[in-house]
Amino acid sequence: MVLTEVCVESAAGARAAAQGGADRIELCAALELGGITPSAGLIEAVVDVICTHVLIRPRGGDFHYDKHEIRVMAKDIEYAIDRGAESVVVGALDGDGGVDLPAMVRLLGAAGDVPVTFHRAFDSARNPLAALDDLMELGVDRLLTSGGKPTAEQGMVQIAEFVRRCGDDLRVLAGGGVDPGNAAAIVDITGVREIHFSARVPAETRSRNAVPVGPMDDSPRFQTSAGLVRATIDALSRSSAGPPG
Repeated sequence: MVLTEVCVESAAGARAAAQGGADRIELCAALELGGITPSAGLIEAVVDVICTHVLIRPRGGDFHYDKHEIRVMAKDIEYAIDRGAESVVVGALDGDGGVDLPAMVRLLGAAGDVPVTFHRAFDSARNPLAALDDLMELGVDRLLTSGGKPTAEQGMVQIAEFVRRCGDDLRVLAGGGVDPGNAAAIVDITGVREIHFSARVPAETRSRNAVPVGPMDDSPRFQTSAGLVRATIDALSRSSAGPPG
């Protein structure tokens, strides 16, 4: 059995993921930045729609945060949990590219008994195996990774090694470029039992800003497709792990 997680950035996306049959969502904002912490209103709008894991990331760019950013992240974790998030998704690296242990201790403390996923900051870690050991020692519940490569398909060998190394101590969630064409192979080759994908398609632009307000004004918009979610889940039914769910 493979659990499916869809990365969404809107209430409509959460509904589409649920309609497509996903087990849960990772809720974020600004996927064009790799995802940042979603708004309070968005969290409240989706937690009753589908099992929701909330991304906690204060900004785009690198994953080395100062003490003020860590404080904000801890508060955001507490708020997301208070509003019904079933898990939070975090990550922090130090200046040398290792897991920022003091920061993670603070963030895990804010989460309390709620499960925590370490996100793809891991894929930028200087020494992935040392980072893996740190996450297991910290008691992180889940790791989202593409195997240190641009996509999970390219990182399948590495992900398989992480799965073997972690055993039952840390669940490995494969993500990055997952689609109906490669999902089953990623599961079969890596041995993961959870998979993460976005299932996005271009969205119609309803209007154009008369005056530019930022550099992303003319960037294409995307939306979660229930059909693409379903197609990916159907593809996973052909994996050796059996049907999703």
